[in-house]
Amino acid sequence: MKKLLVGIVGTMVVALLVGLVTATPKIKMGPVEYTANGVTLKGFLAYNETIKGKQPGVLVVHEWWGLNDYARKRAQMLAQLGYTALAVDMYGDGKTATHPDDAGKFASEVMQHFRDTGRARFLAAEDFLKKQPTVDSTRIAAIGYCFGGGVVLNMAREGADLKGVASFHGMLSAVTPAEPGAIKAKILVLHGGDDKFTTNEQIDAFKDEMTKARADYRFIVYPGALHSFTNPDATALGKKYNIPIAYNEKADKESWAEMTKFLNQIFKK
Repeated sequence: MKKLLVGIVGTMVVALLVGLVTATPKIKMGPVEYTANGVTLKGFLAYNETIKGKQPGVLVVHEWWGLNDYARKRAQMLAQLGYTALAVDMYGDGKTATHPDDAGKFASEVMQHFRDTGRARFLAAEDFLKKQPTVDSTRIAAIGYCFGGGVVLNMAREGADLKGVASFHGMLSAVTPAEPGAIKAKILVLHGGDDKFTTNEQIDAFKDEMTKARADYRFIVYPGALHSFTNPDATALGKKYNIPIAYNEKADKESWAEMTKFLNQIFKK
């Protein structure tokens, strides 16, 4: 009897361990291509192969540096949370910048022609994501960093069909201010308290605009955090180019946790 019990317990332990191994996320990821207005866009798709059924989709819009390893990392992290994530290419042909002058030029070109270029490239990415076999096309959200934060906020202003958007240290100024009732997406803004790229007047104007538009939004400030506070490379880049950006581990972790709760809420997970 004792040997039988030991055998049963051992079998149960093995089964439990097998179950744990089986449940370990298996992230499938890689480059993808789609087009907008004849321009090839080179994105990065990531999802969890172990999840059965369709998942919500999340678009990740890069910083002004372009779709680099940082944006790909965030897509992988979203896949680990159970979403199919597409890191989008807003510059075309996978173009990236390593110097602030080039980054500023690329970002300005998109924002100055947002209606024709930025909007089209975002919608092309959204359409591509919706068509993925792992995606529930009725549950799509977008997150963005710096330049990308400005992109997702402006898409929300345009009435994009998204469950929600989250902006990390993003640009707050509007290409076209939102009309009352136009915003469908819930909005989460995660802002550094010491961000030198955004003025108090811009913050007040944003909040006033959201209130008048009757938007469902939250604006969270992380005291002491500079611009780009979520990017571990920001401190070195800030020193190299003498620009006021820096990583803040506490604000990074807290803002990601806020975004995670936000996605859970809008997708009702």
